[in-house]
Amino acid sequence: MAQNATYSAGVVNLAGVEYQAPAGDATPDISEKLSKNELADKTFADFGINTEICDALSAKGITYPFPIQALTLPVALAGRDIIGQAKTGTGKTLGFGLPTLMKVHGPASAKYATEVHYQGHPQAMVIVPTRELCKQVAADLRAAAKQTSVRITEIYGGAAFEPQIDALTKGTDLIVGTPGRLIDLLKRKVLQLHGVNTVVLDEADEMLDLGFLPDVEILLSRVPQTRQTMLFSATMPGEIVALARRYMKQPTHIRAQEADDQGATVKTVKQVIYRCHALNKIEVVARILQARERGLAVIFTKTKRTAATLSEDLSARGFAVASLHGDLGQGAREQAMRAFRSGKVDVLVATDVAARGIDVDDVTHVINYQCPEDEKIYLHRIGRTGRAGASGTAVTFVDWDDVPRWGLISKALNLGVPEPLETYHTSPHLYTDLDIPTEVSGRLPRAKRTRAGLDAEEYQDVSGKGRRSFGRQNRSGSQRRSRRVGSQNSDSRGRCANRNADGAGLPPAKSGEAARPQRRRRRIRRED
Repeated sequence: MAQNATYSAGVVNLAGVEYQAPAGDATPDISEKLSKNELADKTFADFGINTEICDALSAKGITYPFPIQALTLPVALAGRDIIGQAKTGTGKTLGFGLPTLMKVHGPASAKYATEVHYQGHPQAMVIVPTRELCKQVAADLRAAAKQTSVRITEIYGGAAFEPQIDALTKGTDLIVGTPGRLIDLLKRKVLQLHGVNTVVLDEADEMLDLGFLPDVEILLSRVPQTRQTMLFSATMPGEIVALARRYMKQPTHIRAQEADDQGATVKTVKQVIYRCHALNKIEVVARILQARERGLAVIFTKTKRTAATLSEDLSARGFAVASLHGDLGQGAREQAMRAFRSGKVDVLVATDVAARGIDVDDVTHVINYQCPEDEKIYLHRIGRTGRAGASGTAVTFVDWDDVPRWGLISKALNLGVPEPLETYHTSPHLYTDLDIPTEVSGRLPRAKRTRAGLDAEEYQDVSGKGRRSFGRQNRSGSQRRSRRVGSQNSDSRGRCANRNADGAGLPPAKSGEAARPQRRRRRIRRED
């Protein structure tokens, strides 16, 4: 669908001085055309994207660029460094992905490969902060490059080294990776970066928050200086600006937003904030999940334990749930995401590890089960819905102790809701605000339990280690430990104790003294 609003582009360098483009340059013309709304009906082909990529996009129903893409493509295709800033969910991936694919797939690619003698080594590198985002970006780029010969390789932690090493050994054109695993392969001398002429930093502010900037600087130092660098981020902290100053050359700073939309959040997302008691949250959530026209839903929690517990509770109430958190192995995390994308489960309970990697169609509801720590986390959480122009609903629960923190978030984002409305599952406004039928209860009726569930999605061992023998994953994705008597368990100090009837595992008996079986101690509980 064509964009029908007027957009503005800021063309400045990092020193704040107006960037004067060379004679005949197209950049000033872009800003002028955008102000006249002349790009509204332009397709990707009109920007010079080749036929193979345009046909692949068209097959997925993508024909017209979003604002950040329309602003970025002419500058990126000209080979300039770019700082792209746009709200979460506005299409930054194709903004940097299409120029990168064009450069890798272009006629100059083979000549460049011969000149630098890098045959088989990557020409482009996209650095992302999380595993989920790595897989999502790689999937989007593969879809766009489906009709080309471009080879794309994912490099991320939690998965086995061997398949990634094998892919690099056979040869690849473009790598998408997380900093930690990229550094690991670089140290093993498996990853060669001397042929990279395009580098993209996606979600740079998240890499800052996760402490990845030192790793990013190591990677940038191993790439030739004669490269094109593109940095994309929803926010632009001072540390990111400093990084850009060190590693970019006269970058064009592009901001994309509608002329009448000056807020930090996407206008198509309805935001509802409730002050909710901790013991009543599960009842409120169970009713929100039965709202009319509710599609897929993502529920965010602060802790891994809360995510696992909430998943189990919702599963017991009849909802098709999967969880995504740091205690799960990579295979279980990918299983949960596949089940969520395919619709086998329609509720995903996640910690903030997923806030940057979920780009799924039909996510209509986001629920902040616990108040976010700050406005950046809030923006990235609610950015999982209302993506690419779609509408969505974001519900945030604020505990009594979190009211001061929420006040700061509301003030920073100009939301105008410093005091959330006290809400219980019996509150009439809950049903009217979110279009929930008044007759629903805290359990999903059996007639509506139509999803296949997480167990219907095949588990794939990507780590190469298999499932951990002591941890059997249940429906919610949490781990259960075996505590059967006589099995091999860990004692209170973490040491393995396997004592059988022969006394094996006991300390050796003194000389001349027969070994006696150890008597099991009985623990007596006393009431205080």
